[in-house]
Amino acid sequence: MDGILALAADNLLSPIILFFALGLAAAFARSDLSIPEAVAKGLSIYLLFAIGFKGGASVAAHGIDATLVLSLVAGLILSFALPLIAFALLRAITRLSVTDAAAVAGHYGSISIVTFVAATSVATSVGLSPEGYMVAVAAVMEAPAILSALWIVARFGKSSAEMEDGLMREILLNGSIVLLVGSFLIGWITGDEGMALIAPFIVAPFQGVLCLFLLDMGLVAGRGLREARSVLTAGLFAFGVAMPLVGSAFGLVAGLLLGLSPGGVMLFMTLSASASYIAVPAAMRVALPEANPSVYLTLSLGVTFPFNLTLGIPIYLAVSRALTGG
Repeated sequence: MDGILALAADNLLSPIILFFALGLAAAFARSDLSIPEAVAKGLSIYLLFAIGFKGGASVAAHGIDATLVLSLVAGLILSFALPLIAFALLRAITRLSVTDAAAVAGHYGSISIVTFVAATSVATSVGLSPEGYMVAVAAVMEAPAILSALWIVARFGKSSAEMEDGLMREILLNGSIVLLVGSFLIGWITGDEGMALIAPFIVAPFQGVLCLFLLDMGLVAGRGLREARSVLTAGLFAFGVAMPLVGSAFGLVAGLLLGLSPGGVMLFMTLSASASYIAVPAAMRVALPEANPSVYLTLSLGVTFPFNLTLGIPIYLAVSRALTGG
């Protein structure tokens, strides 16, 4: 245990996590530091493009096999199941209504692509080589959790939740999903030759761009926490920290059963532990407009996202390496 904690502490000193901490500190100190919105959007586009393309090129080199298919199936099952666990936990330790609890739960079966990118960066920085197709697993885990949240309201709420016209289209054509999956497919099609052509653009600059992006995310998360403190009860805060650990345990079991590499197990844990703060909030505004956005956004972006970046990812890395011998 001491070794795991020491490894986690070492990873807290990585540049990407320290830049996120800088953003948090600046927001809490009410600094006027900011990243222009257009620049922040450009950074996110770059990161999605780079991680998708590299994942596709890795799959082209690896080839399609049973482990890839089973990993996709496992991701789908987890994305459907984790909101049910989150909902039960919320109802046990908080006083949220069925609708609010379901909306929050939906965020915890879906994934945070930024957390995934950060975890990938940390894994490669310590010499691990996660399976490239984990990008595809991330993509398939985005939407099923939303359906689970709607089913929970239909099953336990006072009235049935109905799918609004165009909701599924909005989910599946979400810009981040389109770019991630599209870049993955292009990387898969072009393989090593395509990777060689654009490697100077998506390999060397990646870490620096990620640091700037996480600086901005720290500013956003810090300001959100500062402005929504009244919403954050002790029970909700406990959930925001406990649910990632619960989810990561399921991801750990899935990764070990699938026989993934240490880096792959770590990423499966990270995907299962993360909470969406882009696609799912957009879907909840359409499907469950009566749910309170300040609750689910504060939890996913203000509590779970910082927890995963500062403590969660190092813990997932340490546990995966300890249990796989990586």
